[in-house]
Amino acid sequence: MNIKILNQSENKVEFSLEGINHVIANTLRRLVINEVPTLAIEEVDMKENSSAMYDEMLAHRLGLVPLTTDLKSYDMKQNCKCEGKGCASCTLKLKLQAKGPCIVYSGDIKSSDPKVKPVFDKMPLVKLLKDQEVELEATAVLGNGNMHAKFQPGLIFFKGYPQFTIKGGNEELARTCPVNILEFDGKKVKVTDETKCTLCMACQDHDSEAIQVRGSDKDFIFTLESWGQLDCKEILLKAMDMFDSYLNEFEKQLKKLNF
Repeated sequence: MNIKILNQSENKVEFSLEGINHVIANTLRRLVINEVPTLAIEEVDMKENSSAMYDEMLAHRLGLVPLTTDLKSYDMKQNCKCEGKGCASCTLKLKLQAKGPCIVYSGDIKSSDPKVKPVFDKMPLVKLLKDQEVELEATAVLGNGNMHAKFQPGLIFFKGYPQFTIKGGNEELARTCPVNILEFDGKKVKVTDETKCTLCMACQDHDSEAIQVRGSDKDFIFTLESWGQLDCKEILLKAMDMFDSYLNEFEKQLKKLNF
């Protein structure tokens, strides 16, 4: 197995993973989406809301605000020593208080933990007119994508590593590529960067005798974009931790069986 970073930015990474198969590739994708936990607002105690927005709608918006997550400081409620009753290890209190006229943004949410705050400060929550007020206390907990989409740490997808077989071609064939990775060198078409190929097959549909393209079934290109609660490396490492924990549990259960 070999991993190589292809492109990287603050909240996005593209990497190739070689020497696996579709099953493992899709398992990694599902672990990231469904199993990696993040903090999100789960309960809202609305003390005052004289805005035009219903309490339920404002609470829904608050739940979708991504929060920076410290996985070392918090536990899932069902795994906490308090047995889900709610303590400082599995719950986090946040407050919001504002008076109009103004637009209330996510950055106005005040957290009791300095390590946890809204990822984006300028997400609009509600508009307050003169003398309108909002005052509430919210509770955030750890959850995962299996519980609700608001807990998902980001977006991840993969494709088979593009593989080309080129026997000829011309300028017209090169122009069929929507991402402009084909060039005609006077003799035949060549590929400038196969990692950018989207496997749309436009070139192959244009002239299948000159060029053929397919996605590898053992080498893959992954794209992971974090919503900001965790960085991309944390997401992938936590996904692998969850995979290990499931395998360990499977091993324990398997040992109990009599064959």
